Amino acid sequence: MLTAKELRKKYLDFFVSKGHKIIPSASLIPENDPTVLFTTAGMHPLVPYLMGEKHPAGRSLVDIQKCIRTSDIDEVGDNRHLTFFEMMGNWSLGDYFKKEVIAWSWEFLTDSKWLGLDPQRIYVTVYKGEKSKAAKDEDSISIWLEQFEKAGMTAEVSDDKGNWLNKNTRIFLLTEDNWWGPAGESGPCGPCSEMFYDTKPEKGLEKNKNFNQLVDDFRFLEVWNDVFMEFNKTKAREYEPLKQKNVDTGMGVERTITVLNGLANVFGTELFVPLLDKIAELSSKKYQDNERAFRIIADHIKAATMILGDPKAITPSNTDQGYVLRRLIRRAVRYGKHLDIKGPFTFKIAEIVIDMYKDVYPEVKENKEFIINQLILEEEKFAKTLTDGLKKAKKILETKIPITDDKFNKIMQTKDKREILRQTLKDLRENHDRKSYKQFGISLSQKEIKQALITGKEAFDLYQSFGFPRDMMIELAQEENLFVDTVGFREELAKHQEISRLGAEKKFKGGLADEREQTAKLHTATHLLLAALRQILGQNVQQKGSNITAERLRFDFNYDQKMTPEQIKQVEDIVNSKIVENLPVTSQEMTVSEAKKQGAIGVFEHKYGEKVKVYSIGNFSQEICGGPHAKKTGDLGHFKIIKEESSSAGIRRIKAVLQ
Repeated sequence: MLTAKELRKKYLDFFVSKGHKIIPSASLIPENDPTVLFTTAGMHPLVPYLMGEKHPAGRSLVDIQKCIRTSDIDEVGDNRHLTFFEMMGNWSLGDYFKKEVIAWSWEFLTDSKWLGLDPQRIYVTVYKGEKSKAAKDEDSISIWLEQFEKAGMTAEVSDDKGNWLNKNTRIFLLTEDNWWGPAGESGPCGPCSEMFYDTKPEKGLEKNKNFNQLVDDFRFLEVWNDVFMEFNKTKAREYEPLKQKNVDTGMGVERTITVLNGLANVFGTELFVPLLDKIAELSSKKYQDNERAFRIIADHIKAATMILGDPKAITPSNTDQGYVLRRLIRRAVRYGKHLDIKGPFTFKIAEIVIDMYKDVYPEVKENKEFIINQLILEEEKFAKTLTDGLKKAKKILETKIPITDDKFNKIMQTKDKREILRQTLKDLRENHDRKSYKQFGISLSQKEIKQALITGKEAFDLYQSFGFPRDMMIELAQEENLFVDTVGFREELAKHQEISRLGAEKKFKGGLADEREQTAKLHTATHLLLAALRQILGQNVQQKGSNITAERLRFDFNYDQKMTPEQIKQVEDIVNSKIVENLPVTSQEMTVSEAKKQGAIGVFEHKYGEKVKVYSIGNFSQEICGGPHAKKTGDLGHFKIIKEESSSAGIRRIKAVLQ
């Protein structure tokens, strides 16, 4: 069995042998990319360098980045989707390109010195080309054919629809899944080539299924993705060649050890088995009988633990990252209740997560007390929410007239009861002129259904106001011989999500490339803000997090009391005086120890490599930072604090703009 620790070491060692420098994982909360709430891929912390800024460690880098991805949250529970995962990545910042990285990918996957996977079980995808973007990636196809030939294999390319030609089909042409980026409306992007491993070779050629169907069947499992950033998407939606062509790769730790150890799914690995065992102990239930619930709890609490353990001190809330964190914890608690787990339990699972990752990401051990306290506090809040929601739910139930026992039992015993009931309710909502419905083998009148129906809006209002789970509403309804319009609920939820999405798009409008200048100004302003805060509130003040969009900056710092209006005014005046002085913003590369000797502030020092960039603003501010920055303070405009508030215990938050 290859452990996660051994895999991480092999990956780093391999790319060091190819001339790469190791850089540490960045925070889960992006600093320089306003288009995302979390670091969802290894590229986010490196965006400034992918766009041409010089990295202190050079042009060939390798790292293992911790990531959070919530777009697949409803898929968690299958054999491969996770909320928190580790992404191994190697990077070329205008150095090597397709020929080198594809050859290295093949070598690392198949050479017995490294992973030693069977070449006969490897399949790859390549970008087939689109008129609106770029032509077919003939270069990658040619390079992959060379790799298969070196292994003594005859490889052929699929048809343009990704279908098999014969048993030698190894390279599949796809479009949507083989184009990467940009994160916003504009920025660096390009084609990619993904590598998949056949987990069920004994099935032989399934020519009746195309490539995507075999992935959906969990037969082909993606293990690596090589992204070739060779274009820049403009605001006019045009794709122009980049002056600096980059390589951005990603190999998931969890999926790779699943494949290497011949396991059926990611939850069978050492990174999940101890968590599942703990859930079994707490619930007195078997994993085999409750796979989905066990997996969701394990995944969500691991993700919540890693978010809480991040140095930027995110706490559960109703906005931004805090909202995602709250949803993860409460969803886990809900499934815990489904398993009859009594009392607060999430912290007990978190303790195992902390022990599991303490050597890889030491910040989780350093923040253990904070993690445990926040989980317990959130469980207690959710318990009260559920109590309040239950009272409201019971009031709704009291207004309904149940179906008779005889009719309701027949409905519940019907094989396709959910689909039949869904269609019946759909007909009812669309006001079809029917006196009764006989799909159940019984007669149900419109009046009976209406009287026994908890509408989608009623169910959604409970969910929205109290976080009351839809599944719990269904259970309560069934106990009273009532129905819940689940389709209506989903429609209400989709409507709400669309509004939220549009709000988020407005909030994070544009790509980092187009908003780079304004973002750079605000980033520079945070340096002035921190220096001013330390001058007014004391030298113990440290940055605890930041989020910058093109419209505003958000800055978290440690301070145990609300700032007075006088203090806020003093900070504003200091920052604006430094802007008026038009101080130069300069940078130097040096080691962390050299930076400390010069008095530079480095808030999250564990994330830096051998060399760092130190940005100086005249003699007023000196910080270790990745950028981007303005060239001089006179470019910033007028600095204005629009809000000062509590972020969490002992942490204050300032929101400010440049006018």
